[in-house]
Amino acid sequence: MNTMLLKMYVKFQDLMDREEGQDLVEYALVLALIALGATVAMRTLAAAISTAFSNIATQFSATV
Repeated sequence: MNTMLLKMYVKFQDLMDREEGQDLVEYALVLALIALGATVAMRTLAAAISTAFSNIATQFSATV
C-alpha cells in the first residue's frame, strides 16, 4: 500500500513539475482577454453607429 502511494506521489510531483502545457494555457488566457476586449469595443462601436444613423434619420425626416 505504501509503495503504491509513493508511486502516485512521485507521478503527481512529475506532473506538477512539467511546464509543457503552461504556454498553451497562457495563450488561451491572452486570447480570451483579446476576445473580451473586442466584444466590448464592438458593442460600444455599434451603439455609436446606431446613434449616428438615428441622428441622420431624424435630420432627413425634419428636412422632408
